[in-house]
Amino acid sequence: MKAEGFHFTHEQFVADFGKRNDEILRHRLGLDLSDEDMRRIAWVKEELYRESVRTKGIELLPGVEYWLQTLQANGWLQALGTSAPRANIVAIFDVLGINTFFAAISSSEDVTSGKPAPDVFLAAARKLEVEPENCVVIEDAPAGIEAGKRAGMKTIGVLTTHAELQADITVKSLLDLPRDYFERLF
Repeated sequence: MKAEGFHFTHEQFVADFGKRNDEILRHRLGLDLSDEDMRRIAWVKEELYRESVRTKGIELLPGVEYWLQTLQANGWLQALGTSAPRANIVAIFDVLGINTFFAAISSSEDVTSGKPAPDVFLAAARKLEVEPENCVVIEDAPAGIEAGKRAGMKTIGVLTTHAELQADITVKSLLDLPRDYFERLF
């Protein structure tokens, strides 16, 4: 954004977690931002992000690997519902080697409205052929929690970037989630 002559505070950056680029840019830079400029800025941002993932790496948050393995071993279908572009998912999955855990992926390209609209989570549920009320959303952003609730899904909030989340259960880390939590949900 600095190259475009714009300054964002860290708080503004964090407040937009979980939202699509077009929504973030139009909100922050104005509704008169042209589609061409929006696409160009978003492309540069995402390319820089993917390059950072490939060169600097990325790590799973505490407890994520445990839950991915445990849920898969117990027969749970897992999907990723994200406002990020599919190319980001590919970069992250390549670096982390976690693609085998996910039966479906729903990204920003699959929906017209980003979080807090429920579209990305509903699209993931459709791909899994699971009713929304039988789904659990794990999120670290208020927009994602709201999207999960609006989809009619149960929500788990993880306090990685926000001090509080209005989820069905909120934990500081997935390591703090009770080991029998998913069984108790249904």
